[in-house]
Amino acid sequence: MTDAMSDFGQYAASKKQTWRRLAIVLSLVLIVAAAGSALFLVRGADSQIADVVKTYEVRHQARELILALVDAETGQRGYLLTQDNQYLAPYQEAVATIGRTYDDLIKMVADTPGQKLRLGAMAEQLEQKQAEMAMTIALAASGRLDEALAVLRSDTGQALMSSLRATIRTFVAEEDARLIGRNAQVEFTRQLLVAAVLLALAGAATLTYALFTRTQQQVTALARTRNALLLQNEELEAHVRERTAEAEEAREHAERERSRVEALLRDTNHRIGNSLATVSSLLGLQLTRTCSGEVRTALEAAQSRVHAIASAHRRLRLGDDLETTDAAEFLEAVIDDMRKTQPSNRQVRFETDFDPLIINARDATTLGIVLGELLTNALKHAFPDNRPGQVWARLKLSEDGIVNLMVEDDGRGLPQDAAQLESGLGSMIIRQLAHQFGGEPSFGARDGGGAIVSVNLPSLGKTGPAS
Repeated sequence: MTDAMSDFGQYAASKKQTWRRLAIVLSLVLIVAAAGSALFLVRGADSQIADVVKTYEVRHQARELILALVDAETGQRGYLLTQDNQYLAPYQEAVATIGRTYDDLIKMVADTPGQKLRLGAMAEQLEQKQAEMAMTIALAASGRLDEALAVLRSDTGQALMSSLRATIRTFVAEEDARLIGRNAQVEFTRQLLVAAVLLALAGAATLTYALFTRTQQQVTALARTRNALLLQNEELEAHVRERTAEAEEAREHAERERSRVEALLRDTNHRIGNSLATVSSLLGLQLTRTCSGEVRTALEAAQSRVHAIASAHRRLRLGDDLETTDAAEFLEAVIDDMRKTQPSNRQVRFETDFDPLIINARDATTLGIVLGELLTNALKHAFPDNRPGQVWARLKLSEDGIVNLMVEDDGRGLPQDAAQLESGLGSMIIRQLAHQFGGEPSFGARDGGGAIVSVNLPSLGKTGPAS
């Protein structure tokens, strides 16, 4: 009996020891497998992080390329507008940066066929854009500024720039998509690594005291691996913050350059207006020295028209894109100028009704001249002997997109002689300027007395109504 119990005890102890050994072996296998997985994941994470860093660098270089293009174009325009050689230094520096940055981008995406193909398609456009800027600067330097400005005002440079911007945006968007995918892979790898660590700890918990020291060493090794990954993640975040700060600095620089160009354009319009005002003053001086009534009439008309053009330039306010303006705001300024320059003994009131309409800045001055001629004709012919009256000015955009400029008065009406109406200089100027917008003025009588002049301008206002 005792021997049987002894044998049963030995059997139970042997079975327990077998299960313990099996648990130890399974735990060791589990720990080894978890450790191997962790090392593999760490190496994969290193590779993924390197890819993420490379993607950030590619995106940064792409933005550097577009910033260099903007700086070069800014230097070009600054030199053409001011003839100041100080704008050539940033222009030349930007041109040198364009080529260097483009070559760096080509090298960085050598293993990405799609991105390399996109950059390759940009090469010809970059050469064309640089050739266009170099040509305008060379023309200006040789004294052919008008030709240089004509090239600048053409749509060729703007179209090239827009195409380059679109290509780079597509390029950066592709890199962004790749970055999102790589970040997702890094996050997934981190999750797998944490799971491996937890699995290893669970296996280590089942080991006996004999394997405790060895297990502890493995856990310490895994902890060091995790810390290394966290340290690499912190370095990556620091690198991202640095690149973000650089991008913000570049954006602020671009804003400063844009403000400077805007100030130059405003100053240019103001200078043109002042120069024309000087011409108007000279005509006024000549007017005081002329005895001939016919000559005085011609000089007064010329002075009035030069003053209207000068006023239009001084009153022009460009929009944020530096290419458009609000027609309603601009024409209100023209009317306000007419009110202020009206002689004190003339009691003619002005009423306006202008639809808000965004138009090209180069068309705004012409539109202001047309309105000035219409108002001048009304003041001159509708209200003789300084008689009082009222003038209405309207700018309307029809449902089919046609802009109509209308001026009416309650004066003495149109002359009976139609030939006299057609042959007047003011009518000829209005008709000629209206033709630039594909329109034709029409003259008619106003109900209740007076005259109405209506001018349809089909090609004006294609930019759209103001928001």
